[in-house]
Amino acid sequence: MKKKFKLEDLDCANCAAKMEEAIKKIPGVNDANVSFMTQKMTVDAEDDKFDDIMKEVVSVCAKVEPDCKILM
Repeated sequence: MKKKFKLEDLDCANCAAKMEEAIKKIPGVNDANVSFMTQKMTVDAEDDKFDDIMKEVVSVCAKVEPDCKILM
């Protein structure tokens, strides 16, 4: 399953790159893309575990950029 999410308060391109790298390491994630320019994130992950994976994505992103919100 591939879904797009809008990001709020993502401060820099470096943080976006760190978030993308961390998301790709989560088990069950096939691919991820975090764009600082468009303030959007795309996550491609296993359908049956998508909700659990997204909880992990939110947690990982909060560690990299505490002010950034993922609008579900």
